[in-house]
Amino acid sequence: MERSKSQWLFSEAQKYIPGGVNSPVRAYKGVGGEPLFIKQGKGSKIFDVDGNSFIDYVLSWGPLILGHAHPEVLRSVRETIEAGMSFGAPTELELELAKMVVEAVPSVEMVRMVSSGTEAVMSAIRLARGFTGRDKIVKFEGCYHGHSDSLLIKAGSGVLTLGIPGTPGVTRGTAQDTILLPYNNLEAVKEVFEKHSEEIAAVIVEPVAGNMGVVLPKPGFLEGLRELTSKYGSVLIFDEVITGFRVSYGGAQELFGVQPDLTTLGKVLGGGMPVGAFGGKKEIMEKIAPTGPVYQAGTLSGNPVAMAAGIATLKVLQKPGFYSTIEEKAKRLREGLTSILRELDLGYTINSCGSMMCLFFTEEEVIDFRSASTSKTELYSKYFWKMMEQGVYLAPSQFEAAFLSIAHTTEDIDFTLEAAERSLREVKIGIKS
Repeated sequence: MERSKSQWLFSEAQKYIPGGVNSPVRAYKGVGGEPLFIKQGKGSKIFDVDGNSFIDYVLSWGPLILGHAHPEVLRSVRETIEAGMSFGAPTELELELAKMVVEAVPSVEMVRMVSSGTEAVMSAIRLARGFTGRDKIVKFEGCYHGHSDSLLIKAGSGVLTLGIPGTPGVTRGTAQDTILLPYNNLEAVKEVFEKHSEEIAAVIVEPVAGNMGVVLPKPGFLEGLRELTSKYGSVLIFDEVITGFRVSYGGAQELFGVQPDLTTLGKVLGGGMPVGAFGGKKEIMEKIAPTGPVYQAGTLSGNPVAMAAGIATLKVLQKPGFYSTIEEKAKRLREGLTSILRELDLGYTINSCGSMMCLFFTEEEVIDFRSASTSKTELYSKYFWKMMEQGVYLAPSQFEAAFLSIAHTTEDIDFTLEAAERSLREVKIGIKS
C-alpha cells in the first residue's frame, strides 16, 4: 500500500527530530498511529499535505480563538514584518499590548512579555520566591504549567498523555521544593499550610484545568486558595495560559471573581505567534530586574510581530457579543454530544467552560487527576480515529481540551455532530463485539 505524504514526512522527520516532532503530544502516542502534517489553515479548517480537509477543534492547542489566518491578524503581522521582525529594543507595540493586558485582566497592574507559557510560569515562580524569600511551591496533580523542572511533577498535558510517571532529569532537591496536592481539595491545602506556612512561596493553579481534559474548580476552591495564601503571606499564581482571553476577556479570574497576586498568560494573547506574559501586583512586579533584584530576560521578548498579532486579536475580542456568540456555538456542540451519548447509553462525562470542553469516557464526575484518569482512553482513541476519517480533527489525547473559534459555523457544528453520532455508534458496537 502506497504511503501518504504525511507518513513519508513523519518517517523522514524521525531521522532528524526526536520522535519526529517538536512537542511530544503531536506524535499521536495517546491515540496510536501517525500524525498528519499540516500545510494550511483557513477559518475553522486545516488542510494536510495530502489535500485532506478537517474541521479543527485543536486550533494550535487553543490560541486561535479567531480561527486560522484571520484577516485582521494577518494584515497586522504583514505590516509589522515590513518594518522589521525584531530589534531587541523597546517598541511602541509592546507598550500598547501591555496596556491592553492591564486593562483586561482584573489583577494585573504591571506585565512583562516573554516568548512562551513555560517561560512565563518559570519566571513567575522565580519572582514569587524572590518576593517572599521562601523556597517551596504548591501545585496540583494534573495541572500542567510548562516543562520547567519544579513543575513537571505529576503534571498534565503530554506528561499525562504519555504516562511518564516521574520527572527524569529533575534533581531531588528541586522536586523536594514542590508540594503536590489533589486539585479541588481545599482541606489538603489547609493541612499543608499548617505544617509549612513559613516555607511556601506560592500556590500555582490552573483556575480551570485544561491539561487533564477540562476540569472546573469546585465552588469555594479558588476562593479558599485566595484566603489561605493571603493569611500565610504566600503568592497566589493563576496559570491562565489557556484560560486567559479564552473563557472571558478578563480570563478565569474575571469569570469566577477571584483575583490572584500573579497571572501567567500565553496562547490567545499571541494570536498564533509564540508569546507569553506574566503580570500582577505592582509591588511584586517591581522586584523584577531592572527595577528589582529578581533577574529575567529574553532576546525575543516583546518582539513586534508577536505583539502585533496579539493586539489585532484582542481588538477583535473586544467587539460586542464576541464571547456570547462563541459560547452559543460551544453550547450547541455540547448539548448535541450529550444527546447522542445519552441515547447510545455510553458512559460519559462532558466538562466545559466557555469555548473549551472535553468528552471523558467515564461515568464518574471528573473533578481531579484521579477521576480524569478513570476515562477509558482506548475508547477515546477509537473515537478520535473515526472522527478523523470523517474530516473532524480532535486533540490526539484524551487529556487535552477541545476548543472552538469564532470561525466555526453552525454548519461545522452540525457536521461534527453527525460525524460524532456515526463514530460513537461504531465505538459502542466495538465494545459489544
